[in-house]
Amino acid sequence: MVSEIKTLVTFFGGTGDLAKRKLYPSVFNLYKKGYLQEHFAIVGTARQDLTDEEFKQLVRESIADFTEDQDQAEAFIAHFSYRAHDVTDAASYAILKEAIEEAATKFDIDGNRIFYMSVAPRFFGTIAKYLKSEALLASTGYNRLMIEKPFGTSYTTAEELQNDLENAFSDDQLFRIDHYLGKEMVQNIAALRFGNPIFDAAWNKDYIKNVQVTLAEVLGVEERAGYYDTTGALLDMIQNHTMQIVGWLAMEKPDSFNDKDIRAAKNAAFNALKIYDEEEVNKYFVRAQYGAGDSSDFKPYLEELDVPADSKNNTFIAGELKFDLPRWEGVPFYVRSGKRLAAKQTRVDIVFKAGTFDFGTAQEAQESVLSILIDPKGGIEFKINSKSVEDSFNTRTIDLGWTISDEDKQNTPEPYERMIHDTMNGDGSNFADWNGVAIAWKFVDAISAVYTADKAPLETYKSGSMGPEASDKLLADNGDTWVFKG
Repeated sequence: MVSEIKTLVTFFGGTGDLAKRKLYPSVFNLYKKGYLQEHFAIVGTARQDLTDEEFKQLVRESIADFTEDQDQAEAFIAHFSYRAHDVTDAASYAILKEAIEEAATKFDIDGNRIFYMSVAPRFFGTIAKYLKSEALLASTGYNRLMIEKPFGTSYTTAEELQNDLENAFSDDQLFRIDHYLGKEMVQNIAALRFGNPIFDAAWNKDYIKNVQVTLAEVLGVEERAGYYDTTGALLDMIQNHTMQIVGWLAMEKPDSFNDKDIRAAKNAAFNALKIYDEEEVNKYFVRAQYGAGDSSDFKPYLEELDVPADSKNNTFIAGELKFDLPRWEGVPFYVRSGKRLAAKQTRVDIVFKAGTFDFGTAQEAQESVLSILIDPKGGIEFKINSKSVEDSFNTRTIDLGWTISDEDKQNTPEPYERMIHDTMNGDGSNFADWNGVAIAWKFVDAISAVYTADKAPLETYKSGSMGPEASDKLLADNGDTWVFKG
């Protein structure tokens, strides 16, 4: 049974690309499903000078592809208003405050305010400070702040930002967005792991040989060299998305499925993550840069537009994570991410140990693999041992699989829709908390320090491959191989 959520959301960066492509359609979906009815309001703000009607037209165009009933769309848009203001000017917040209070009165919303920062990260702390000092926070109900990544560029900058935000908001009021945590199949990790005793009981060192997380892209740097050459795969994909997925895989079983217990369980794992020194970085991590491919369209990274000729930026990262927990003793967590790889794929592969029963035959039982396919098509695959059809008693592996149907896909909320809905409900389960962010930065900073000092090899790999040979060797040294071959 859907219950109405009473809330007022202020979108900073309300005329931006993210707001138009993702945020307003997501809020519209919540309206169509009945979570938002009469008692909600959306206030957009940015530097751009627009009238309310011009802003409403922007929203109308952004939801056009999701509109089946124009009267319904117009009723939705009626809850929108706009004020231009300068986020760095304290006096300008009086204009925004007036708009918020006017909307709250008009739609009978008693408190319950969400502030969504779809702006450059350098403004996060400034906005939070002025929201408090200029009295834009509600005195009743809740106040919550939604923050787009990146959350800092290092542990030091992340800590500075955290301190700035905590001057106005407590940590349980901060909702740090990593849209990967809103993906259907990432959320399915918990259901698959804790909802099936066969996996729940075997989710440990006694049965699991290794865990693999792959985030592979086929595209190159494209037109993002100015940004990407300062981040690379390590900061762009490992520090945030990959680490948050790993959190669901490595966490202890929570005492309950509320956000407080889930975060506590994840933090128990994050706090046990081994931070590497220089020697260990070189032993357990591989950085690489894509070269040419078979197609003339595949330029080497160093020949891409705006890439410095002497760039040592990593377009590929592979590594082994270790957790100092009894559950995971001796179990490596392998992660990899890169551009210009053989196939676009985001997936988790849980490799179970091979059976020890001796059938006395030429082909004995192999390792079983549970695969959770996240993108581009959601699904679950389970490779298990079975008898071969030959006369002699040999084993073979067979595949059990499920792929999300087109009907299910149509009914699946988009990640931003989930994130906004969860924030309205005060559910932080699928958001990164400060402890998790801090540990991820400390882990990545140790690796970055080695790379910045150029004290690690920079491998190259062929565009259209699955990375350098050193990535395969990283696993081979432990007697393992990557499950996904492209």
